[in-house]
Amino acid sequence: KPDAPSEIRGPYKPIRTKVPGMQLSELHPKLAQVTDQFCLIRSMTHPRPINNHFDAMHNLLSGQVVERVREGVPDDLPYIGSVVAKHLSNERNLLTNAWLIKCVGAPVFCAPNIGSGGYLGSSYAPVFIGSADNHPAMPKFKLPEIYEMGDPARMQERRKLLDALESDRLSHDAGGKDWGELRELAYDAMTRPEGRAAFDLKQEPVSVRERYGMHPLGQNLLLARRMVEAGVRFVTVNGWVGPAPGEAGGGPPSSSWDMHGGNMGMGNAFSTGSYGMGFCLPRLDQGLSALLTDLKERGMLNDTLVVAMGEFGRTPVILTQGPPGRQHWPQCFSAIVAGCGIRGGAVYGESDKTGSAPKSNPVTPQDLHATILHALGVPLNDLGKNTGIIRPPFSSGKPVMGLFG
Repeated sequence: KPDAPSEIRGPYKPIRTKVPGMQLSELHPKLAQVTDQFCLIRSMTHPRPINNHFDAMHNLLSGQVVERVREGVPDDLPYIGSVVAKHLSNERNLLTNAWLIKCVGAPVFCAPNIGSGGYLGSSYAPVFIGSADNHPAMPKFKLPEIYEMGDPARMQERRKLLDALESDRLSHDAGGKDWGELRELAYDAMTRPEGRAAFDLKQEPVSVRERYGMHPLGQNLLLARRMVEAGVRFVTVNGWVGPAPGEAGGGPPSSSWDMHGGNMGMGNAFSTGSYGMGFCLPRLDQGLSALLTDLKERGMLNDTLVVAMGEFGRTPVILTQGPPGRQHWPQCFSAIVAGCGIRGGAVYGESDKTGSAPKSNPVTPQDLHATILHALGVPLNDLGKNTGIIRPPFSSGKPVMGLFG
């Protein structure tokens, strides 16, 4: 809000972009040069007040507005990545649904349902890759164990023996059949080279890696591009940018973006520390702009959808109890969407004069789900297995057709 008072606007100045009339923060100079490639949604909103990370992520990722965040249960609605995995198979390796930088565990800042396939079953669960101690910006990044190749002949003999022992159980038990499908995918992953090759970032020119940024977020975005090229259908990239030089913190299962300021002992939210926008935003600017440019140059943006967002916004007024920061605010926030027919150089929706609430064209997480599925050609509510059990629809939203054109 460039015309709002400083306690709302913050310390950063707006800058012009490639699209006349569209402004971004001065900390986004690279994104400002590629605004013609994405649409900025300014009117995201949760359908009810949700003031903690867990419920907000649960709603954002599954469309389920309930307080059941302490443990994931089998009848949860599936995460949207699992929905896509069910309908868009990957014929070339194991991964159809991947999550880069694991953020599930205790304590967590992620909804527990993302670690399972919900009522779709474990074969549609995301495969978690990397951690704060093992990510592709590290020289010795280790491949996921599913891609560790053993002795092929010995593995084949073990597979035949296991099939003989379990064939009856797998054919009659629903849970066993689900596990059997996942095991077959794992076998394919270990015997095909495409999946393993996708993780070898050394195949990329140094100039490309540096363009993305030699930090966890930048290298994970590059890895995501390589995984999509290898046939992975849905990739979620944790927004962690890594700790600031000489500092700890800012790492999973926490988040770089939980910028409460002094209220939570995280320091100045406008600083260059691990929880400071002066440190985090330039890395997002670098990595996301590189991804959009790379996808366009490779001819991939027309059939690859990119969505960049958090689970909610932040309070319009800056808190000044100690170092400045902002609290959680689900009523109004923003998102960037690009590719798959999304209009580039567009702004959708508007917030009020303080950024407190949508002023026009509100978009709920459920609407965004419907939009994502529409863009990918996935049926919105075709999720049921032939079990005779009626399942709730994945999303009550409608595709935002104004984003396309």
